[in-house]
Amino acid sequence: MLVKEWMTEDPITIDENASIMKAVQIMKEHSMRRLPVVKAGKLVGIITDRDIREATPSRATTLDIHELYYLLSEIRVKDVMTPNPIAISPDVTVEYAAVVMLENCISGLPIVDEENHVLGIITQTDIFKVLIHITGIYYGPWQVAFLLPAKPGLISELVQNIRTWGARIVTVLSAYEGLELERRRVYIRLTGIEEEKFKEMIEALKEKYEVLYWVRDDLSYIPRKEERSKSREASKFL
Repeated sequence: MLVKEWMTEDPITIDENASIMKAVQIMKEHSMRRLPVVKAGKLVGIITDRDIREATPSRATTLDIHELYYLLSEIRVKDVMTPNPIAISPDVTVEYAAVVMLENCISGLPIVDEENHVLGIITQTDIFKVLIHITGIYYGPWQVAFLLPAKPGLISELVQNIRTWGARIVTVLSAYEGLELERRRVYIRLTGIEEEKFKEMIEALKEKYEVLYWVRDDLSYIPRKEERSKSREASKFL
């Protein structure tokens, strides 16, 4: 999967000579944590909410409100931004983008063309969406993990075996990470099978394959943002 399929296209940008007050307003209005900074339409930096917090006076400041607003209007974005930020092409893979973010401890990347014009932005949230997409958790509650010899055709055999139980395969993922190349972990997500029959299937599979674990993901128990907010409000009266 390529970055251009998952990035936010035509993101809001800010000119390097804009005030940080303007940056604050944009971030607040659009619930953003970072803004690509441009000069003559080309990427020259990035400014984050952390940059702004570090550049503005603390709550303990002795400045009155008028002096504070004046100060914020005088500080330019270019004075506090990170210059020459890491940026990537829209034609690299999402996995590559994830590695770049991980290795550099950053949570978002501008996407630019060959002339350094900003085409989009990809964030950790977008990476999470990709993970959810490729694992298929929304479409299959059951996941079974196996440790298999790296034998040609073995995964296909395993999949066919599972299908004989009436289960429908949603995704099949495999990885060698942390293992010698003679073995690999295989993760199969499936649906269309009742719990009792699923357990029978697992016992049968254990006789032929090494089952690492099986789990049922029940998304109905995921705490929602609005529910957490209500819980915090209710706790104030306890």
